[in-house]
Amino acid sequence: MDQHRRERVSETVREELAELIGFEMQDPRLASVDVTDVQVGPDLRHAHVRVGIWGDERQKQAAMAALDHARHYLRHELARRLNLRKMPELHFEADPAADADERVETLLKRAKKMRGPAENQP
Repeated sequence: MDQHRRERVSETVREELAELIGFEMQDPRLASVDVTDVQVGPDLRHAHVRVGIWGDERQKQAAMAALDHARHYLRHELARRLNLRKMPELHFEADPAADADERVETLLKRAKKMRGPAENQP
């Protein structure tokens, strides 16, 4: 699979997971979870999902356990929403660089990307 398609699939999976985890799941352990990055493998069999979790160590462990428990449900929901031949297995990992400053930078980059190249020029 070419690199451009992998990037598009990764971004689409990230957007859908962010919506699922942030707005549609009722688990209170996932309230402080933000999907920061998704890297899909070249064969679309695995997706490494980096998540930022805010809180103390106990809350982070609880959130990772909740994500691990919901992995199959999330994969099923992604399969319903996305038209992919193979739906990747989800592997969650905590993003160590997800402090407040990094999160703001990531959100700003995402907003600029969403606006498109024509609107970014003065």
